[in-house]
Amino acid sequence: MRDKKLRILITGFGPFPGAPFNPTQPLVERLLRLRRPAFGDVEVTGHIFPVTYKAVDRELPQLLAKRRPHALLMFGLASRTPHVRIETRARNAVTTLWPDADHARARKGSITDGAGATSFGPHTEKLLRAAVGTGVDARVSRDAGSYLCNYLSWRAIEATSRDNGPRLAAFIHVPPLARDGAPRPKGAIHRVTLEELVDAGEAMLLEMVRLTRRAVRETA
Repeated sequence: MRDKKLRILITGFGPFPGAPFNPTQPLVERLLRLRRPAFGDVEVTGHIFPVTYKAVDRELPQLLAKRRPHALLMFGLASRTPHVRIETRARNAVTTLWPDADHARARKGSITDGAGATSFGPHTEKLLRAAVGTGVDARVSRDAGSYLCNYLSWRAIEATSRDNGPRLAAFIHVPPLARDGAPRPKGAIHRVTLEELVDAGEAMLLEMVRLTRRAVRETA
């Protein structure tokens, strides 16, 4: 490994139509500030993608070439889901109905020709256990949607299949945050706080470091 450091790239997304605040941005910022002994030989970097197809197609290859991460830990907002979702696969689907942040729409309903879905791998189960261990409501998901989160997931999994690509990739959907100080009506669904997300994110990052270190050793 270059400089004998393990390289982990954490990504989030900016705002998009219907979501003027995206909690993945402060989540990534907080995770980048973590200082733990387990990160002593780890280079953790971050990136926030604009919510556009062109940005993902342009910036993901640039990031992979420049930072050469051994693993990708990606976060996105699922605005209608009350819990954390560990995505297990990406679908070969893209919406033609909803525009991205540049008001551009996909011209066809699939990302590429061929398979209907592609999997991240068995390591997603370990990330789920890490998140659940912090007390947050986290569940596996087989449907990453058909918007930018699914699109980035597909492109990231493609990258892991290349000889010089990352060894592992994972995508985590997070719910909207609870508003600080806002009273919660009786019977209302609990909304996760940023602190809870950071705790779960840290646990998944630590597990990703462990899993990636093992994967690098096995392919050395």
